[in-house]
Amino acid sequence: MADDDDLLTVYFNPSCSKCRGARDLIDERGADAEYVRYLDDAPGRAELERVLGLLGLDDPRQMMRTGEPVFHDLGLADPARTSEQLLDAMAAHPILIERPIVIRGDRAVIARPPEKLLDLLDD
Repeated sequence: MADDDDLLTVYFNPSCSKCRGARDLIDERGADAEYVRYLDDAPGRAELERVLGLLGLDDPRQMMRTGEPVFHDLGLADPARTSEQLLDAMAAHPILIERPIVIRGDRAVIARPPEKLLDLLDD
């Protein structure tokens, strides 16, 4: 049985090639992972804030898919938008969450490219 610090949590979209690449790397390494289909089971604002901290980021835009139409429709590129507004937008529209995000213990990475998750596996 895996220690909680060894278990990976992956924000996963099965139609995303980067997510599938991350899953393949995790499988190759024999790591235990829980795959969260975040589009179906959207994380709440508090969880997104926690993940932002695990990623070591200050600006939620750094974990957002800025090319999504809803990003522009909601005017999220406006620098006057607060972190709270951006996190609320991601909670309401999970398509805005960058993928895949891989979490292990108290650290996380945006696995773009998927090989970035090796930093979590090699510790």
